[in-house]
Amino acid sequence: MKYALVTGASKGIGRAVAIQLARDGYYIIINYNSSKVGATKTLDEVQQVGSAGELMKFDVTDAGEVKVAFDGWAQNHAGEYIEVLVNNAGIRKDNLMMWMPEEDWHEVLNISLQGFFNVTQPLLKNMLAKKFGRIVNIASLSGIKGLPGQVNYAAAKGGLIAATKALALEIARKNVTVNAVAPGFISTDMTQGLDEKELSKNIPAGRFGTADEVASLVSFLVSKQASYITGEVISINGGLYT
Repeated sequence: MKYALVTGASKGIGRAVAIQLARDGYYIIINYNSSKVGATKTLDEVQQVGSAGELMKFDVTDAGEVKVAFDGWAQNHAGEYIEVLVNNAGIRKDNLMMWMPEEDWHEVLNISLQGFFNVTQPLLKNMLAKKFGRIVNIASLSGIKGLPGQVNYAAAKGGLIAATKALALEIARKNVTVNAVAPGFISTDMTQGLDEKELSKNIPAGRFGTADEVASLVSFLVSKQASYITGEVISINGGLYT
């Protein structure tokens, strides 16, 4: 049995990634924090494509919750390990910095960066011991070029990109790869409220991307065919920024 954990998998890109990895033959561990209904829908769709999975509730910003969840999983899966991790959990709280509440700054950074540490660090030991692992971090176009109104989000995703590159250097010799995927405008719950028709005029491809397109890229990066790719940030943005 091959196990893959996707954080923030109750909707959007996380759900699409979970379903695609299920198609690839993985048993999917579906992390969620508050939306059990959404996570259950993801699990239903994972089962519909012929795989299996389970829900795993924890707040990625709470190291204690993460530890309890992982310890419980390990007790029930002796001798097995999670070989694929997709760090997808993240939120946007857009505002111009001059009007940004301090709590919005901390919350956005904590979920992307503290969450990355809290979830990734405990899983590394087994990946290194088994000499195989795949870590994919869902970053953003904002983390590469910055976008106005997203100083907090750009800082969070830019930090995640830097962490991706540094960790890749530390563990490449053990056949554990770490890459980042940087989506541009993708049609999900996170982009609801944006003027898709108007924004699409500035995208060379002329449209928003889909969560399934992002999931296909993640699928390749976790495959054995991608074993010589690590420390990379791969944009998927319709040519908006290259």
